[in-house]
Amino acid sequence: MKMGLAFASSVAPDGDSALEICRRAEAIGFESVWGGEHVVLPDSIESKYPYTPDGKIPAEPDTPIPDPLIWLAFVAAAVPRLRLGTCILIVPQRNPLVLAKEMATLDQLSGGRVELGLGVGWLKEEFETLGVPWERRGARNDEYVAAMRALWAAPHAEFHGEFVDFEPATCSPRPVNGSIPVIVGGDTNAAIRRAVRIADGYFPGEGDFERLRDLIGRLRNAATDADRDPDSIAINAMFGTQMIDPAAGMEQMLTLGVDRIMVPAFFFAGPGGLDRLSEFGERVAPLNRD
Repeated sequence: MKMGLAFASSVAPDGDSALEICRRAEAIGFESVWGGEHVVLPDSIESKYPYTPDGKIPAEPDTPIPDPLIWLAFVAAAVPRLRLGTCILIVPQRNPLVLAKEMATLDQLSGGRVELGLGVGWLKEEFETLGVPWERRGARNDEYVAAMRALWAAPHAEFHGEFVDFEPATCSPRPVNGSIPVIVGGDTNAAIRRAVRIADGYFPGEGDFERLRDLIGRLRNAATDADRDPDSIAINAMFGTQMIDPAAGMEQMLTLGVDRIMVPAFFFAGPGGLDRLSEFGERVAPLNRD
């Protein structure tokens, strides 16, 4: 089973700490490192954060949230064995042609190690601050992904949709392997349908075992209903409450068919964090069967 260090960019936002945590993760057996995203946190937020009981985002206004693509580019050369992912990038907030260029450039520079974990966003006030329409952001996201894949696939690409429309054009460099894996994040029915429809992987935010099992079951059923092989959608699952007993947690994830556990770097923040990260690696590495 693969191990990803999720939200590492928020725990290690400066250059020295970014390199240190990534090098430590690589040394103890992590397969990938991931950065999250919010461009801004508006002072007034009424939107409900979907992953806390009170609907409040677990962040202060000055909580560092580096741009994940720049952060990943900074660490890429220092950790040549780690894959580089976003968890998640809010694709509807970005220009898809510029994003296609950025992702492909990072993929080329890193030798084909990039994965695009994406979401459509939950923070309406952020969209408003950026001047991006909140309405129909899901449809916008899906079209942006299709447009990026067209640009990644070949030169002289063209695309004609509702939100993106361009005549033949070439975006170079292109990804090393012809495209970049897309992972859809989210726990909603819409996210499950989107994962089945357009994704290479699925990343639910839920960490509770029973609720996670339900989400994965629903994903597999939706894939079957859509005549898609459920095994073609890689499962990335949050390793949260499982940290209490990592050995039991690994067994749980194996029974669910999880392909990669996403270990929140927040567990390793603050004084002694890197030592705790190494201790975790020492405990879990012998259990890792992949």
